[in-house]
Amino acid sequence: MEQPLDRIDQKILRLLQSDGRMGNAEIAKRVNVSPATCHRRIQRLFDDGYISSVRAMIDPKKVERGALVMLGVVLDRSTPESFAEFENACRKLPFILDCHLVAGDFDYFLKIRVSDMANFNHLHGDQLIALPGIRQTRTFFVMKEVVDNAPLAF
Repeated sequence: MEQPLDRIDQKILRLLQSDGRMGNAEIAKRVNVSPATCHRRIQRLFDDGYISSVRAMIDPKKVERGALVMLGVVLDRSTPESFAEFENACRKLPFILDCHLVAGDFDYFLKIRVSDMANFNHLHGDQLIALPGIRQTRTFFVMKEVVDNAPLAF
């Protein structure tokens, strides 16, 4: 049975958000519990789904993906089937980092990382406009990333 978060659990989550490589002993010290207790709590946070995964954040510029593009997409039909087909196709494209169903003028917003505008132009012409059900796209090249992937506040 899932237990509600107490202040120690919240502190553990904040510490792990700030540094996912922080070791159990250091976390235990900072939250003032034994290492064994800390390990059990972290395991429970995983088991209960509070922590979904742990991964390294790669500097996009170091791997030639320094250009960030947001793509607004409008589908030609608003049916569960057309949404599902579009979403399944997006999951197969490794350059799409995020795909969000949104309310408003667009159906979806895609977050895409590429090396440069020419690389995006190639992907757009060959793969993006071939996604199923697309009626219209609008491209936004990000000029400056002010806040990206900030830790959740709670």
